Amino acid sequence: MTQRALDSSGEQTPGSSRPTMIDAGAELDPVHPMEPPPARRPDGLSTAEVAERVARGEVNDVPVRSSRSVTEIVRANVFTRFNLIIGVLWVIMLFVAPIQDSLFGFVIVANTGIGIIQEWRAKKTLDSLAVIGEAKPTVRRDGVAAEISTSEIVLGDLVELGPGDKVVVDGTVSEADSLEIDESLLTGEADPVIKRAGDPVMSGSFVVAGGGAFTATKVGREAYAAQLAEEASRFTLVHSELRSGISTILKYVTWMMVPTAIGLIISQLVVKDNNFKESVARTVGGIVPMIPEGLVLLTSVAFAIGVVRLGRKQCLVQELPAIEGLARVDVVCLDKTGTLTEGGMDVTEVRPLNGSDEAYVTQVLRTFGSSDPRPNASLQAIIDAYPAGAGDARPTAGGDAGPTAAGDTEGWTVTDALPFSSARKYSGAAFTEADGTDSVWLLGAPDVLLSEGDATLTEIEQLNEQGLRVLLLARAEGELDAPGAAAGAAPTALVVLEQRLRPDAGDTLAYFADQKVATKVISGDNAVSVGAVAGKLGLAGAENTLDARRLPTDPDEMATALEENAVFGRVTPQQKRDMVAALQSRGHTVAMTGDGVNDVLALKDADIGVSMGSGSEATRAVAQIVLLNNSFATLPSVVAEGRRVIGNITRVATLFLTKTVYSVLLAILVVCTQVEYPFLPRHLTLLSTLTIGVPAFFLALAPNKERAQPHFVRRVMRYAIPSGVIAAAATFATYLVARHYYSGEGALEAETSAATLTLFLVSMWVLAIIARPYTWWRVGLVAAMGLGFLIVLVVPWLQDFFALKLVGAPMPWTAVGIAVAAAALLEFTWRWVGRRFGA
Repeated sequence: MTQRALDSSGEQTPGSSRPTMIDAGAELDPVHPMEPPPARRPDGLSTAEVAERVARGEVNDVPVRSSRSVTEIVRANVFTRFNLIIGVLWVIMLFVAPIQDSLFGFVIVANTGIGIIQEWRAKKTLDSLAVIGEAKPTVRRDGVAAEISTSEIVLGDLVELGPGDKVVVDGTVSEADSLEIDESLLTGEADPVIKRAGDPVMSGSFVVAGGGAFTATKVGREAYAAQLAEEASRFTLVHSELRSGISTILKYVTWMMVPTAIGLIISQLVVKDNNFKESVARTVGGIVPMIPEGLVLLTSVAFAIGVVRLGRKQCLVQELPAIEGLARVDVVCLDKTGTLTEGGMDVTEVRPLNGSDEAYVTQVLRTFGSSDPRPNASLQAIIDAYPAGAGDARPTAGGDAGPTAAGDTEGWTVTDALPFSSARKYSGAAFTEADGTDSVWLLGAPDVLLSEGDATLTEIEQLNEQGLRVLLLARAEGELDAPGAAAGAAPTALVVLEQRLRPDAGDTLAYFADQKVATKVISGDNAVSVGAVAGKLGLAGAENTLDARRLPTDPDEMATALEENAVFGRVTPQQKRDMVAALQSRGHTVAMTGDGVNDVLALKDADIGVSMGSGSEATRAVAQIVLLNNSFATLPSVVAEGRRVIGNITRVATLFLTKTVYSVLLAILVVCTQVEYPFLPRHLTLLSTLTIGVPAFFLALAPNKERAQPHFVRRVMRYAIPSGVIAAAATFATYLVARHYYSGEGALEAETSAATLTLFLVSMWVLAIIARPYTWWRVGLVAAMGLGFLIVLVVPWLQDFFALKLVGAPMPWTAVGIAVAAAALLEFTWRWVGRRFGA
């Protein structure tokens, strides 16, 4: 075997096949490209050099991206199209009518203030959580490696890399130890790229295997992915079915409102020869209720409060619509390690094979633990079980093997190492033993390292059925990184690991089962072992396991296999991505959870990516939701929050749009019949407050476990349109009857009061339907709104303030009778729509 140790200067020793660490300093300072390249700087920059570059502004000063500024929040909530319309109408009313006809303006001011405050609270929550979840790259300065904030990196810094680390700025590789980097998020190329000293690395890529260090050559906004990352993870309220649906509705409302409002203005100001100021007031009274001004506000508030609620549970929502998206998910793909199990493992047994000496195997494992400076969970368990001596030194990221180990590893030297890769399913190390013998060892998946039909596999199968994880230690014959290194490797020992189950995982799986969300466990481990773990946690269908190496490559056949099975083992990173795509091709909304670098591609392609806070920097960067407390049990809270938002906004949207529909229809009927508009702004302000504004606020924030349904616009409009039509028809019928009944001075006020009574009762019935299923507080809410209107009708000064006074008995009772008939028609219509189109 060719030994490949490097001496302390970074040069190759005789016989080494590893490339020499060439100087990367030529790109260190782009301001002076013609200067001779400085010598390699293994110690990184000095404190003085860092201070000098900070003074020159050569810092990675990409701004915090987690939320929009307070100025942007205020601007987004204040400067809206509908606020402009209502603002103009409010100013007009302040000049031509009593203050009670201008109440709608004060309501809008209050609503806007509430929206700003709630989003500001969400911003504070997001910012604080983003700091907690921020990647902390390791930078070497003055020969000392330390974690610093990404924003503190300066031009020329030496940044260390290990498996799962994200490249945070552009640079040039200075040290490489079997370094493999995935650039798929930038280039779309799925295969990892092997990097050697002198090769460029781009921000946004991530390490899949090996380690090393690179020198920062571009920082701040000059870095390749800085602007993309800043824009992609900014706090946003867009790109969701809910908000795009509301935008569509508002567009249609605008189209209806403009011609109707123009017709109403002409009708009230030109055709009718009334008092000018009262005509203006009634015109405004017809225009204002057409605008569903509180709908956007309540949607924003519901999302913002969702962020705050989840923030209290240490859940960082990097993209706000993810709350909504997870509520729509019908398939959750779980990575076993770190999700169903805790990150750590314990070695329970080592079984020597083929007569191997147990003491010799122990020495091999002890030295193997010294071969990787960044061990994964499996190797860390071996290190914990067989710790190296106090004088042991592991190889540096640059590839130096370090001094001979002392203590238990005395006389054994690590000459080369092959980091674990999810693609090959094993890691490796080469030693020079105490007697001078060279040996090459592989540690990884038994069913990958052993030939099919090997008798040892039966023994391993029995261990896997108990939910134990088994690694095979095998001695190889050829070069460590040869393509066929695993072929012909001699089995030496089985390392049996016990995984620590998350205590809350079982309850979480039960929750998804109860919510009719299919759960698929996708892991790189042995399928039988994964199935046993899932079975212990009570996963339905855990016995239906499938080795991903037998998974069909055709997307349609793969989708069928995925729907028929629940547990998949030996899945490669690319297969995880293909499995997500196959499920999506069948119309499923897919969420993917994970914490390892092998999950990144699938997390990015899934509809919702969920990462653990302790996961790699790469997974946290591409996930929409980061569970900072590393608790899989937080997911039900996210689902519940999304369902609350979607279900409740659907309810309140129906309320708001019912008002819009009846307002437009009333205006059209007034224009067509050439009568006075029946309401002043104060009447509709009172009705909107009692039947929509106050109830909608409580309903929008109430618990709601209904499963999210698609087609938001269609589902809202198929109830809002008939409800609005019935309300408008009943109200206008009462108004016309009252016009024939009343005459003389004060007739218009009496007619208005009768019409207002009918509209209130019909609107209350719509509210009563939407509030179902009833709970004590929902019944109390509806009753309180009815009591509020009754108080207005019986308290003299409120009668005067709102210009509402029922005259006589026949007409008010007629108004009630028409409202009862309309309520019966509403019940029939809602039930017919529910049967005809589904709930």
